[in-house]
This record gives sequence, structure tokens and C-alpha cells, in this order.
Amino acid sequence: MFGIEQARRALSMIRETMVEKRDFLIELDGVIGDGDLGLTMSKAFTSADKEMAGFDGDDVGKFFAQAGMAMAKAAPSTMGTLVGTGFMRGGKALKGVTEAGPGEMAAFFRAFADGLMERGKTKPGEKTIVDVFDPVATQCAAAVDEGSDLAALADRAVEAAHNGREAAKKMMSQHGKAAIYREQTQGKEDPGAYAGSFIVEGIAAAMKEA
Repeated sequence: MFGIEQARRALSMIRETMVEKRDFLIELDGVIGDGDLGLTMSKAFTSADKEMAGFDGDDVGKFFAQAGMAMAKAAPSTMGTLVGTGFMRGGKALKGVTEAGPGEMAAFFRAFADGLMERGKTKPGEKTIVDVFDPVATQCAAAVDEGSDLAALADRAVEAAHNGREAAKKMMSQHGKAAIYREQTQGKEDPGAYAGSFIVEGIAAAMKEA
């Protein structure tokens, strides 16, 4: 089961990835965005991981919700706010849960995706982080229906994240600075989708350790 230790590991692994990939995300974001995504993500997750080190309790939902608040506070940019909202909504879906199974984690991803769409006023197909999280949520729900365990759910989530990231590359940007370039963004990587896939990978890795 996915408990508080797995939640801590997920946050820590995402932080490590965002710090390691900071310059990569900056370069990627510089092509069609403001060029600050790497700084935003590394700051958000470093701050959240540091703050959550003092978390006392075993409520996975509360842990993720508080981590999301820490992210939004540390990096109050558009992406920082969106990712923070995703974790807060996902945490809310797991409120009171101390041991999450496949069904609970699928609910986490769906709430995360819905939070992104509601806060960002976006929908699938607009070349954003949503194009990673919505298919992840959909595939996780399907995996639960098929009776998958946590490890299988994790594999399905990562596959969906990578497929979503690749699909976003072919889309045309509809939001933020990238929207100015419109057709020119087609065929280019979406930095938000990339960051989203790193988040999914970290959570999935912790799920496989459960």
C-alpha cells in the first residue's frame, strides 16, 4: 500500500529530478515560454520537501495537500500555482487515507488532473501539463477496472504520461506566452508536459516501492 513513507519518497524523488533537470527545463521553456520553468519547479519542490520533513502524521491526503500549499507559496507563478493546486486537489481526494491502494491512487490522479483544468481554465488538447495528467488519470481508472495492483498502475501511469507528453508535442499552444507563437509551437516539446511527466514518474516510482 501507498502510505506516508511512500508519499515522502515521492516528493523527495520529484525534488531530486526537478533540481537535476532545472537547466533542461529552463532551456526547453526558453523556446516557447518565459524560460523560468526550471527555476519554478526546482524552487517549488525543494521548498515543499523541506517543509514537509516536519510533517507529523500518517494521513497521505493531508501530506499531499500541505505539500501543494507549500509549492504554491514558494513559487507563486502560473505553473507553481497549477502544480500546487494539483497536489492540493489530489490530497483532498485522499483525505483521511493512511494506506492508499490502486483505487485511491487513481482518484488522486483524477483529482489532480481536474484541479489543473479548473484552475488553469484548460482542457486536453491545448498543449499543457493537462495533456499528461488527464490521460494518466484515465489510464489509471482503466487499470483499476482491470484489477491492476499498485505496481501495474504505476507502469500504466508512466506510459500514459510519456504518451501524453509526446502527443502534446504535436499540438498548438493555447495558453501563456507560447500562445503568441501559435502554429510555430507545433512539433516543439511542451515544457509543462515535460514537468508533469517528471511528477508522475516520481509518484509512480514510490508506488512501486510500496
